[in-house]
Amino acid sequence: MLFLRKPKPEDAESIKALYQASTSLHQPWSYPPSNYAGYLADEYRYFLCLTERGDIVGTFNISGVVRGYFQSAYLGYEVFMPYQGKGYMTIGIRLLLEEAFFQLKLHRLEANIQPENTSSIKLVSKAGFENEGYSKHYLNIGGFGWKDHQRWAIVNHQWSSSESKSDRAINHHRG
Repeated sequence: MLFLRKPKPEDAESIKALYQASTSLHQPWSYPPSNYAGYLADEYRYFLCLTERGDIVGTFNISGVVRGYFQSAYLGYEVFMPYQGKGYMTIGIRLLLEEAFFQLKLHRLEANIQPENTSSIKLVSKAGFENEGYSKHYLNIGGFGWKDHQRWAIVNHQWSSSESKSDRAINHHRG
């Protein structure tokens, strides 16, 4: 029904059109990228697509990946019109968590959400994220001003401490 894939340069026109069609859905929570080439080249960007036709339903981006003792990152995401409210992102976030925890071997993933964005809060809450607090003036959204955010996070409880030991040995050996 749905799958995650990495963006390709040839996605530029369709992703621009999706952002333009979704302006009323995204704003004031997020704004289109200012640099689509850079957006498509993000190392940990994923498109959520319909299996039948390959249509792009939404996007996920893992950013700020820190390895070593931290093994943590931040999560951003957007659904595109007309796919909102159909449960696609609920499935997509599960696929993304599998990627983050079992392929990228992260221990923790954090999503920062404006308190008024109830749809986004509902999405992460259903996925198992927990509200860890409140950050005043956390992000400058679209260059239009600093916005307060709730901090939601999920921890990979299956993460093995043996992985951190091998990372420590590698990092220590290199250092």
